[in-house]
Amino acid sequence: MASLSLPTKIFLYPNSPSIQFQSQHRPPQRLTFPRNIKIICSATEQPQQQQQPKKKKKNETESEKGVDPVGFLTKHGISHKAFAIFLRERHKALKDLKDEIFNRHINLRDMASGFEILGMHRHFEHRVDYMEWAPGARYCALIGDFNGWSPTENAAREGFFGHDDFGYWFIILEDKLREGEKPDELYFQQYNYVDDYDKGDSGVSIDEIFKKSNDDYWEPGEDRFVNNRFEVPAKLYEQLFGPNGPQTLEELEEIPDPETRYKAWKEQHKNDPPSNLPPYDVIDQGKEYDIFNVVSSPEWVKKVFAKKPPLEYWLETRKGRKAWLKKYTPGIPHGSKYRVYFNTPSGPLERVPAWATYVQPDIDGKQGFAVHWEPPPESAYKWKNTPPKVPKSLRIYECHVGISGSEPKVSSFNDFTEKVLPHVKEAGYNAIQLFGVVEHKDYFTVGYRVTNFYAVSSRYGTPDDFKRLVDEAHGLGLLVFLDIVHSYSAADEMVGLSLFDGSNDCYFHTGKRGHHKYWGTRMFKYGDPDVLHFLLSNLNWWVVEYQIDGFQFHSLSSMMYTHNGFASFTGDLEEYCNQYVDRDALLYLILANEILHVLHPNIVTIAEDATFYPGLCEPTSQGGLGFDYYVNLSVSEMWSSFLENVPDHEWSMSKIVSTLMGNKQHADKMLMYAENHNQSISGGKSFAEILFGESREDSQGLKQSLLRGCSLHKMIKLITFTIGGRAYMNFMGNEFGHPERVEFPMASNKLSFQLAKRRWDLLEKGMHRDLFSFDKDLMKLDENERILSRGLPNIHHVNDTTMVISYLRGPLLFIFNFHPTDSYEQYNVGVEEAGEYQVVLNTDETKFGGQGLIKDNQYLRRTISRRVDGLRNCLEVCLPSRTAQVYKLSRILRI
Repeated sequence: MASLSLPTKIFLYPNSPSIQFQSQHRPPQRLTFPRNIKIICSATEQPQQQQQPKKKKKNETESEKGVDPVGFLTKHGISHKAFAIFLRERHKALKDLKDEIFNRHINLRDMASGFEILGMHRHFEHRVDYMEWAPGARYCALIGDFNGWSPTENAAREGFFGHDDFGYWFIILEDKLREGEKPDELYFQQYNYVDDYDKGDSGVSIDEIFKKSNDDYWEPGEDRFVNNRFEVPAKLYEQLFGPNGPQTLEELEEIPDPETRYKAWKEQHKNDPPSNLPPYDVIDQGKEYDIFNVVSSPEWVKKVFAKKPPLEYWLETRKGRKAWLKKYTPGIPHGSKYRVYFNTPSGPLERVPAWATYVQPDIDGKQGFAVHWEPPPESAYKWKNTPPKVPKSLRIYECHVGISGSEPKVSSFNDFTEKVLPHVKEAGYNAIQLFGVVEHKDYFTVGYRVTNFYAVSSRYGTPDDFKRLVDEAHGLGLLVFLDIVHSYSAADEMVGLSLFDGSNDCYFHTGKRGHHKYWGTRMFKYGDPDVLHFLLSNLNWWVVEYQIDGFQFHSLSSMMYTHNGFASFTGDLEEYCNQYVDRDALLYLILANEILHVLHPNIVTIAEDATFYPGLCEPTSQGGLGFDYYVNLSVSEMWSSFLENVPDHEWSMSKIVSTLMGNKQHADKMLMYAENHNQSISGGKSFAEILFGESREDSQGLKQSLLRGCSLHKMIKLITFTIGGRAYMNFMGNEFGHPERVEFPMASNKLSFQLAKRRWDLLEKGMHRDLFSFDKDLMKLDENERILSRGLPNIHHVNDTTMVISYLRGPLLFIFNFHPTDSYEQYNVGVEEAGEYQVVLNTDETKFGGQGLIKDNQYLRRTISRRVDGLRNCLEVCLPSRTAQVYKLSRILRI
């Protein structure tokens, strides 16, 4: 039965080429990729022989202008025949994949909007619709506390849109009439569920509405054929055969051709008196591609189009929620627990629906279940703030909600909103990145073994609680990024997707390829259009439903290679196009970036790939994968190695610079961090734990080891922040030198929460307060001087003997002395501009926990006209050991 709901135009199956969707909350968007298709619009137009297209240059068609599958190789002067061939073949495969998608979807927006019809959705016609993809199932039903967990009461009905050829099941949950109430008079009666509590209930009877509609819209006589719908066919029959025409097929003689019939009819009625009925003739020309052609007078067409259809009266038939509550009880009430029941070749199964938006995982051996989330309009969360614009430089604060509190427990979304967000704003960051938010079964897995991709974790609160978190962050001017895990999935069957419909090839590869070699997780089958439908819709869902501003794609190497990234890489391009590369995964990433950036132009996508796949941040039209940033994972590994394994006086300045700069061709796309959660969560120590150990303040001042740790902590942060690309990230607590690693409760620590929290109390005094003051001033320096958004630094001084590094970035000069013992009274570093340079940040200031060895009168330095480091002028500066200074050109001297 087709839906007559006015605000939503929808055809049932998501894989039908005729699917259309127009949201009632936003204007329709179209995302189409051109194809060479000739569409005949006129009913009388004949198909013409296609002319031979003019010969064009190789790889250039009308639909591909500006597209070069190997563009970024040419741009960077890279010559590698095998990789170029791979990129061309991948581009062809992408076009074939899009053609396959267009056979089942109108455009790529529809491909990425499955959440609009799959899962559980309230329909205006007093019902809830449920749709699920399970191609291996033979029977599908919904079970829950709303129907006594019965596998027969609410099932997909065969022959009633219950099941299509692609494996999509459809179930309608009718709202229930209250005792003594009668069904609605109109079969298409709608109710308002999304606006104000009772908006839409006019109180006018249906008869009055229809009468008013007819009186206002139809002129006398115009509604004649509406009220007498058999009159038209009867008149046509009489015109064709006369009042005593044949009554049976045997009596029916040969019918004249359409043109003869039409001329005879015109001749018969040429003397008819004028009429106010619409003047039109129907001509069936009998041509192969012509059904009929309507000829009408221009005056009448103009008159009709000048009228407004009676939609306003139609909408008056909609009733408010109060009227619905009085008459109906919901087929599945808000807060109901439910699962989907399948009958499969391997027997009956119960699963948590794949598209469920709120899930409670199994606890204490009890089975997990989905929770129907449909709060009444008066209590549903209403957005207050608009997302901020994406800044030119990103200062990202990485967070985990569960460990964000001071108490040994799982913190909530509301706790985070009230306590952590103000701290992030005060600290000077402009974005937060959340990991572990998407529902996962086991807390100790940190959230990376995702079970339910459309649900926020119930451990931290409700979907509305998470909306409030995002909304409040936007109100503080903070972007909200999500660490998204599409590179693998949890292997759990009850709450996850593994063996979802009883088969082993629904969402994942079969055999060994379907399992991660080391992590025990499942690997997605990216070449399947329905899996792409699920994953691409998931990305779009977080943006549409929760107003997420960007994604960091976790562990891309796990998905891009059949060896899951566990192989040695030498840097030869052959390693990025051999038999171990999963081309389907690359196509998915290209589609994900294309769709996200077209549907949401302000979105930010970040690639986390330990193998630095070529073209990560190049445009997809030039053979790249289309990411905005990539994470330089080698930086934190270098710092960890130096701190734990290399004596201070053996640190290599050349290695520090080369690692921090990465590949200069893509350095402006780098996201840098000194340390993130991975190092401590994976069993290692935080930098502060390594640097400070058990050292603490005593009555006689800072110990020498404490001074060393504090100095190196600031210098590592400063050089990592200022030497790289346009994005920087810090893990929650590291800005003040959190002294403990992160360890989630698990069997090995007797489920202890001792290390699954943050020591915010340390900010009140001492060394940790000083480190936080330095971090705040560092963020403020970027806010004022736009360090990250400037061009790459000019690194002109790297001395492994003196252990000094100096570079220029914009008007700022950065000087680092990493030597553990040697200080320099007059150290010469080159500068280009002659003038006066003022210290704007000094790691050795007492307010930052330093010794204050540089006096106020040494903060202003004037250049000397001497060529140093290949530059025309130099500065003589005082460089105490383990300190760094930032100078700004305050006045230019003209010679």
